[in-house]
Amino acid sequence: LTINALEDLARAIMTTDSKPKIARTFKNQSLFTGIAKGAGMLAPSLATMLSVIMTDAIVEPAIASRIFEEVCDKTYNRIDSDGCTSTNDTVIFMSSGASGVTLSEEDLRSALMEIAGSLAHQLISDAEGHSKIISITTINAKSERDAVEIGRACARNNLLKCALHGEDPNWGRILAALGTTNAVMDAHNIDVTLNGVKVCIASAPGEGRDKVSMKDELIEIVIDLHMGTASATIWTNDLTAEYVHENSAYAT
Repeated sequence: LTINALEDLARAIMTTDSKPKIARTFKNQSLFTGIAKGAGMLAPSLATMLSVIMTDAIVEPAIASRIFEEVCDKTYNRIDSDGCTSTNDTVIFMSSGASGVTLSEEDLRSALMEIAGSLAHQLISDAEGHSKIISITTINAKSERDAVEIGRACARNNLLKCALHGEDPNWGRILAALGTTNAVMDAHNIDVTLNGVKVCIASAPGEGRDKVSMKDELIEIVIDLHMGTASATIWTNDLTAEYVHENSAYAT
């Protein structure tokens, strides 16, 4: 679990990654540490993402399994670089118990969320060919499932991802992506905010597009459905010529 050994391990599993992904935290005298790899074909459900999280805390297997599933659903399963899948997706949580410390469920969940959240963000921040990192937050949805579906539809919409790469605040493409989902919504009452500017109000033009600055790497999209109280955030990246080149310039 030493930092040098972790870096060697993280580098050993890299494929198209540009850097190793490592996270560490302490919780009540117990060490949690993790590594991950993945830069393309990065989406939940059989992608090429690999991640291992380790701790020296004492963890009951049944409790670990339940909590880790919850953590994965809100971290690794909320990133989506290109929607493409493979057969190598693996996330492993291992406990040695060497510290002799048994953590409460709250502390275990907190530590795992910190490690998995950091690794998930590192993964999407190193996505193949990206120039933008995009957070898509859906608020006031009927259910969390709807909020996730909305975010994922946007994350996998090539026209939208191209517009974001071109720094075009094209909220129409966001609404078009929403229309491909089964989420409960009122098509005439959707608000869209881009980097703090409400460009769409009640599914119609809002504040001027010229007020939106998209020069920075991070782009934040907030979609308000006005249907309930649920929310969720999906992280993705833009679609670039570099991504196309990286995935076409070699033979398998």
